[in-house]
Amino acid sequence: MTNELSDFVQAPNQGLHPEVYEIENNAMDRSGGLFARLQDLAPWDGKVLLDLGCGTGFWLPKYLSDAGTVIGVEPDVNLLEAARARSAHIQVHQGSAEHLPFADESLDVIHARFAYFFPSPKNDCSAGVAEALRVLRPGGSMLVIDNDQQHGEFASLLQRSPWAAAQSESNYTRAWWEDQGATRHEVMSSWKFDSVQDLASVLHIEFPAQLANEWIAEHPQATELSYGYVIYQVRKEAIDVQ
Repeated sequence: MTNELSDFVQAPNQGLHPEVYEIENNAMDRSGGLFARLQDLAPWDGKVLLDLGCGTGFWLPKYLSDAGTVIGVEPDVNLLEAARARSAHIQVHQGSAEHLPFADESLDVIHARFAYFFPSPKNDCSAGVAEALRVLRPGGSMLVIDNDQQHGEFASLLQRSPWAAAQSESNYTRAWWEDQGATRHEVMSSWKFDSVQDLASVLHIEFPAQLANEWIAEHPQATELSYGYVIYQVRKEAIDVQ
């Protein structure tokens, strides 16, 4: 099976190791702090919510109890079947941030979790923002969820990892999002695994083997590490009907 999107780049973690990424997703934010903050920033009760870059669809069912309509979009055709199998009540389409298969002003909330939006001098993400603003209704929001590079044990690993350099939050990143009219929010949470082995398997898909092994040796009994999120919120201005 091949991807039809010419600008698609496969994610090295989820795309190559979907079964381990499932363990990672299951460890994330078990306290629910991130979900609560996302709801506070852009409530989706009874609305149309898009999970952009939904991967295998792990988070899609978690929106169902609140959202009126839940939709997933994923560019990697190798992950679409798993995403569609999550629930018969969820629509999943192939697409990407620059190619959303929806009409103008047809969505209320967009979540992009570790997907596409990694702005840098060599990676212009403005096309994705423009496309999000096209499909959002007036008053709608896009929430881009990323790693906090400064706070928590996971951030300390990111700071030591050459793999993370291209996607790290920098002064450029913050300025770029400010130019898009975004507001920035931090949420401290954690990863909680069911076993030492699960944590180790996830570290090995997210970091170079030497770095992962060093951290495991320093924390041989660890099943949890502190983890911070950064949320960038881009709002589409509501129409004044007065």
